[in-house]
Amino acid sequence: MRPRMTDRYAPDAALLAKAETLTEALPYMQRYAGETFVVKYGGHAMGDPEAARDFAEDVVLMKMVGINVVVVHGGGPQIGAMLKKLGVESKFVNGLRVTDKETAQIAEMVLAGSINKEIVGWIAGAGGRAVGISGKDAGLVLCEKVGDKREPDPNSGIERNVDLGFVGEPVKVDRRILDSLSKENIIPVVAPVGIGAVGHTYNVNADTMAGAIAAELKARRFFLLTDVPGVLSKDKELLSDLDPARIAGLVEDGTISGGMIPKVETCVKAVEGGVDAAVILDGRVPHVMLLEIFTRQGAGTLVHL
Repeated sequence: MRPRMTDRYAPDAALLAKAETLTEALPYMQRYAGETFVVKYGGHAMGDPEAARDFAEDVVLMKMVGINVVVVHGGGPQIGAMLKKLGVESKFVNGLRVTDKETAQIAEMVLAGSINKEIVGWIAGAGGRAVGISGKDAGLVLCEKVGDKREPDPNSGIERNVDLGFVGEPVKVDRRILDSLSKENIIPVVAPVGIGAVGHTYNVNADTMAGAIAAELKARRFFLLTDVPGVLSKDKELLSDLDPARIAGLVEDGTISGGMIPKVETCVKAVEGGVDAAVILDGRVPHVMLLEIFTRQGAGTLVHL
């Protein structure tokens, strides 16, 4: 029989805690092996090198334990900065950027170029293999032009129709390129640029594109990384578990408001489209995706049917 270790030679408590964390994670690793997770990457985590490194490490670890990860990223602030640098004025209607042909070309350059390849680089630096693509590649995301939006005329105050230009919404997702990459143990990193039926390039809201891809893949989890802890109550307490009916009530009574409304709407549409659950997470928290996946308490707000 192996003798009992004395206190003098006992492992450090911090090391034992790490071992406990690993054993706690084991059933979740077993549960999610072979499943697909779609991650919408944006907000603070994209602008901070340390947060970007944490994100990349999370994605690589998820892939290493058998989870098929698909990353869809945003880049609105970076597009705005480039437009300003080039002297092109930005205009928004209901949170959507009015996109003429010149703006669409600049958006594609920033999204599918510098941002996309930077994320690929972070993942490579963490030991993973990633390929950067956009919704145009292999016909991944077919889009239709977003219909005209209404806004008040600045002179009369009377509402008028505003043409958003080359802003699209997904109508069809062809998953084959994602499946091919995942089978080769490659992490797809998708820029939110789609293609129209006659070849036009469309700027697409990244949350919307990520939700559409997650629904097509019937993802086990759809993560939205944001700059808030999740959906909060009127008392600023985290609401950790929501379904569509409760979300509708929280929107109606004003608990959910502003920019959180389109995010929860994207989550609801995703779970109604076949995603097992969507989670709104705080991308400012180090390794927040690992906390959500591999711990009992999780993190953020879980949305499910």
